[in-house]
Amino acid sequence: MQTITSVAELRRILEKCRSSDQQIGFVPTMGYLHDGHLALIAASQAKCDVTVVSIFVNPTQFGPNEDLSRYPRDFLRDEELCRGQGVAILFAPDAHEAYPSDFETFVEPGDLAKPLCGAFRPGHFRGVATIVCKLFNMVQPDIAFFGQKDFQQCAIVRRMVVDLNLPIEIVIVPTVREQDGLAMSSRNRYLSDEERQQALAISRGLSAALDEFRSGERHVEKLIAVAKKHLKAVDRLEYLELVDSDTLKSADSPLRRPSALCAAAYVGSTRLIDNVILTLPTR
Repeated sequence: MQTITSVAELRRILEKCRSSDQQIGFVPTMGYLHDGHLALIAASQAKCDVTVVSIFVNPTQFGPNEDLSRYPRDFLRDEELCRGQGVAILFAPDAHEAYPSDFETFVEPGDLAKPLCGAFRPGHFRGVATIVCKLFNMVQPDIAFFGQKDFQQCAIVRRMVVDLNLPIEIVIVPTVREQDGLAMSSRNRYLSDEERQQALAISRGLSAALDEFRSGERHVEKLIAVAKKHLKAVDRLEYLELVDSDTLKSADSPLRRPSALCAAAYVGSTRLIDNVILTLPTR
């Protein structure tokens, strides 16, 4: 595995891969890797000849009162995990490499960035879209891999690829969970043992609603009510919404299109997100 910090060196090495017709897979991360990230890497390894993983804690997607300064970091551990997974290139630019001092051009997502997390984190998806677009231009992958846990991010990235004519296939990998159902997240390390148990209310609520859906329930209000019974255990529920999977607009009853039940909640001072996909059976 090669660890690279400059765009110029990254492009030089990847050009050799392209010249030999190797397919390049890309997994963008903010580091502090867990099994969810490793699932993305495994998906890339299965489909591509060369896997590139990036580690960059992107400052433009954090608000002024968010956790940029304390976001978990352990580069040496991440490097060893990537090496153990057979990653070809670990790309770890510093802030200046990603954002030169005179940087002033951003990618502004549209309506997909307004609901859900976008309503509570102004500017967040502007930062996400900008850094993902920049990384796509740096790596120029054939396929990029994202996790379903970041459902709204996935929708925005897919739309950006279409709108900006980027020749990249986007693959969404299902959310990886702990044995008790908690969605894996780098921020889980913030939780105390007691908060860790409290956080299970999120996945249990979403799972209960999914079970009701699979049993035939199609009314939005009833599905949300089922989930909300469990989510009373969190310290603060930021949102619990059932949205159309494509538009992210509020879903209508009865459900006739693929939808997602999405939640964001605080346990202690830690903000966690999760979702389940409600796919209608095909006839």
